[in-house]
Amino acid sequence: MDKGEDTARIRPLLRSATVTHSVLIVDDSRVSRMMIKARMLAVCPDWTYLEAASGDEALTMVAAGAPDYLTMDMNMPGLTGFEAAEQIATSAPTVRMVMLTANIQESSRLRAEAMGLGFVQKPITDASIKQVLDFFTGTS
Repeated sequence: MDKGEDTARIRPLLRSATVTHSVLIVDDSRVSRMMIKARMLAVCPDWTYLEAASGDEALTMVAAGAPDYLTMDMNMPGLTGFEAAEQIATSAPTVRMVMLTANIQESSRLRAEAMGLGFVQKPITDASIKQVLDFFTGTS
């Protein structure tokens, strides 16, 4: 088989391949995790979704295998979202993280920005999930 035949045979396979990513959704509210997952799943059905109910659980999961992306609530029992995000940024610096939170204080937004995190306000809507996905994919 010559090079041209190889290319012709492989090209359709490359076109049909879908890029998949993994997302860790960290929020102490089960309902919030379900809403985030459902809205993201509607847009990115081929991605893998994992859930953590606390910052401590997120650290354990990231240590076992870092996701590509992570959404983090700020106000949770145990580690705050910022505390967990700082540790994750150190142990898994390639993870793109977004603080998805109802805490809309300017100081929180500035802290997230200084840490290189996205910052998106709840409530969880199609528009807020679009902001999250735009940050993850670098289109924001």
